[in-house]
Amino acid sequence: MTLLSVKDLYVTFRTESGIVEAVRGVSFDLGRERLGIVGESGSGKTMTGRSVLRLIRPPGRIDAVEMTFDGIDLLKISERQMRALRGKRIAMVMQDPKYSLNPVMRVGEQLTEGLRRRDGLRGAELHRKAIAALEAVQIRDPERVLRAYPHELSGGMGQRVMIAMMLIPQPDLLIADEPTSALDVTVQAEVLSILDGLVRDRGMGLIFISHDLRLVGRFCDRVLVMYKGRVVEELEAKHLMQAQHPYTQGLLNCLPRIGGDRGPLPGLDRAAAWAG
Repeated sequence: MTLLSVKDLYVTFRTESGIVEAVRGVSFDLGRERLGIVGESGSGKTMTGRSVLRLIRPPGRIDAVEMTFDGIDLLKISERQMRALRGKRIAMVMQDPKYSLNPVMRVGEQLTEGLRRRDGLRGAELHRKAIAALEAVQIRDPERVLRAYPHELSGGMGQRVMIAMMLIPQPDLLIADEPTSALDVTVQAEVLSILDGLVRDRGMGLIFISHDLRLVGRFCDRVLVMYKGRVVEELEAKHLMQAQHPYTQGLLNCLPRIGGDRGPLPGLDRAAAWAG
């Protein structure tokens, strides 16, 4: 069953030097699965994710032939209707918790803000849901974390808080933008295990944005490879290491290998034709 359908998506920005196309003709369908989007910085990964939530603000502009979520036309509904979807049915985890969490508010206040404002919860029920959300992302001492300020948390714990915050409303679609880039390998594995369980147990759709090809190849079901705003290759994640496009092959060849040559890593020779 298709949860999200994107057809011919463009994201453009009007600048003093002309129109800049950040995303160019991107199309994909997403079921209740794990879809990875990979590519270099500036390839349009995050812009694609933010477009689904209509978080591109002027001078940016979103155009598409189709962008539907569970039968809802995301391009035609009002901003008020879009706000009702954000967080509740479509959520996004940003890259770095230290830039996403308010440094002068306790974690508990931030974690429960949506429940207070959107659902009108108060008292014991509010506290119970906050504790349950932190336990779901394997935080061992949720009472202490609720009382803490963001600077008192490690990077891994801050990222778990961000995931818990997005998952409290039990969304149907989660967009995770580099959710493990600032974490060590052990914590990274724990966060991925949490996300995997949510897709498997709750039937959630996941868009996993990353620059780590090995990680995406192990974790996701399908992969989109982006270059200069375009999707240059789409394939099953298990076949990522056998990718055919020269850009994807170039990215894979640039990865360091344990026990490999100790010389400089190879660079990526780009062809003008890749940009379309």
